[in-house]
Amino acid sequence: MTTTSKTPLLDRIKIPADLRAHDDDDLPQITDELRQELIEAVSITGGHLGAGLGVVELTVALHYVFNTPDDRIIWDVGHQAYPHKILTGRRDRIRTLRQGGGLSGFTKRAESDYDPFGTAHSSTSISAGLGMAVGRDLQDKKNNVIAVIGDGAMSAGMAYEAMNNAGSMDSRLIVILNDNDMSIAPPVGAMSAYLARLISGGTYRGFRHFAKHIAEMFPKSLEEKARRAEEYARGMATGGTLFEELGFYYVGPIDGHNLDHLLPVLRNVRDADEGPILIHVVTQKGKGYAPAEESADKYHGVSKFDVITGTQSKPPANAPSYTSVFAKSLMAHAEKDDKIVAVTAAMPDGTGLGQFAKTFPDRTFDVGIAEQHAVTFAAGMATEGLKPYAAIYSTFLQRAYDQVVHDVAIQKLPVRFAIDRAGLVGADGPTHAGSFDITYLTCLPDFVVMAAADEAELMHMVATSVEIDDRPSAFRYPRGEGIGIELPEIGTPLEIGKGRIMREGTTVALVSLGCRLQETMKAADELAAQGISTTVVDARFAKPLDEDLFARVAREHEVLVTVEEGSVGGFGAHVLEFLSNNGLMDRGLKVRTLTLPDTFQDHDKPDAMYVAAGLTAPSIAGTALTALGHEKALISLAAERANALPGKS
Repeated sequence: MTTTSKTPLLDRIKIPADLRAHDDDDLPQITDELRQELIEAVSITGGHLGAGLGVVELTVALHYVFNTPDDRIIWDVGHQAYPHKILTGRRDRIRTLRQGGGLSGFTKRAESDYDPFGTAHSSTSISAGLGMAVGRDLQDKKNNVIAVIGDGAMSAGMAYEAMNNAGSMDSRLIVILNDNDMSIAPPVGAMSAYLARLISGGTYRGFRHFAKHIAEMFPKSLEEKARRAEEYARGMATGGTLFEELGFYYVGPIDGHNLDHLLPVLRNVRDADEGPILIHVVTQKGKGYAPAEESADKYHGVSKFDVITGTQSKPPANAPSYTSVFAKSLMAHAEKDDKIVAVTAAMPDGTGLGQFAKTFPDRTFDVGIAEQHAVTFAAGMATEGLKPYAAIYSTFLQRAYDQVVHDVAIQKLPVRFAIDRAGLVGADGPTHAGSFDITYLTCLPDFVVMAAADEAELMHMVATSVEIDDRPSAFRYPRGEGIGIELPEIGTPLEIGKGRIMREGTTVALVSLGCRLQETMKAADELAAQGISTTVVDARFAKPLDEDLFARVAREHEVLVTVEEGSVGGFGAHVLEFLSNNGLMDRGLKVRTLTLPDTFQDHDKPDAMYVAAGLTAPSIAGTALTALGHEKALISLAAERANALPGKS
């Protein structure tokens, strides 16, 4: 019995060269098959579906018109790159997307020659593309460079910096503005398509240059009037004056789902010998899949789902998420304190501030993809006596580090940083891991840095931050649900820089910062089973350190092990420096610091990643045993750890 393939044309396309062997008439069917393959693949893996659905036609058109990989296509952020991966030799692995050992959810240079630049954070494509264009020109190459950037990513200052630079250099660069947040309005019709073809073609462009040359022979007053008239006429037809002012030749808007519109424009632009050029393409997130089109978030990020119904398979939560606990806690304090305001950089739901905004719309500010502005904006509000909370993912706060230092820390302004997604994040991989915030914040003078061990502690840290009015503060917490402990109605402020002892012992001291506390307690149990008396400390504060507590612990124990879900150079380094500088290691104290590995860990399930990182109970206990020289016990725990590895029952 033979089975007819659902994707007969797509089956014949391994790489873009195979796509280019087809006629134009085949492309609509290929896009239909590609969209079907994308939906089925993501239904198995989960991931960013809506953005990919919106660029199926654009992806096909780009690889069809341009000679990739010699021509470079940079997908800004990379959420929309799944169709690109299917067409560029990775279809056989697309169902490993975001799985351990599988394809990255973003473009990645090490993965394919068709990925010229690694992405995952927004607004980088134009800068990278301009760099590639300069590299091309200096080596006398002739390939095209195309940067595809969404309207949301275009809101970041970096994109405008790059455009301004590109415009002033007159570099041959193609930017495609993928506008997927506005409806396809009347300008995006037959007339618009005709105008786009006209103004992107050689005849019009040649006439423009001729007209410009003639105009330059006029007296200055007439030259300026002629220039403005032409610009105004084009602006009225296409709305391109902003980009023209930045030095780009503007084409559009055109319907990004209509190949009859896309292909001639892309061909015209490909064959143009001047630049830079911006093509304004209007698309629809979730296009072609009804559940996505009808969803409020257009299936931006989904778990595994049923293709027929679109129903996502989300297991019931055993405990509230840290994000929701933060939001509810902040709302409780905001009810009592009208000076509390909240800032998010385009992540209202991800940070929990969407919930906050419903209750306090006038005190919630979504500034778009603009983390630098978000931080300094918060600093400005702090100067006026408000209590701003900048709720930003750890990995995105990195983008605003200069503002954290210069605009907040140096001025000792009481901006509160709610740092979500601290530690490892699983399927999103190293680009989204919250690995570095402890390190880059604790090096700043007079900065209070807290890390919650559980959801109740998070509530107490929110309460603590409300009371800190003389300097900046931050509290970090992970993605996902808490441990399920009982929560108070409202948090209680903690004493600044004071930890807590969870268990008293005499031989080994395990000092935990953040959500590895539960694993640390298990490690203490494993050590106890070996007859080793163990103290467990929840540090609570990475800065300021609880020096009195750490000094006592150092004097009373043989081994001290610090545990944190952050990079090298963080909490453990500060503890080690304190102990060293105060002579607390001079009488034989053995100190070990456990951190995330000094590498960028590939995506996987979080549990597997923490095993690999050595931040689980067997590894913590094993570190203490090694320091004590207990070899037999160590062998026993090593076997236990091996059984805990993924794939072991």
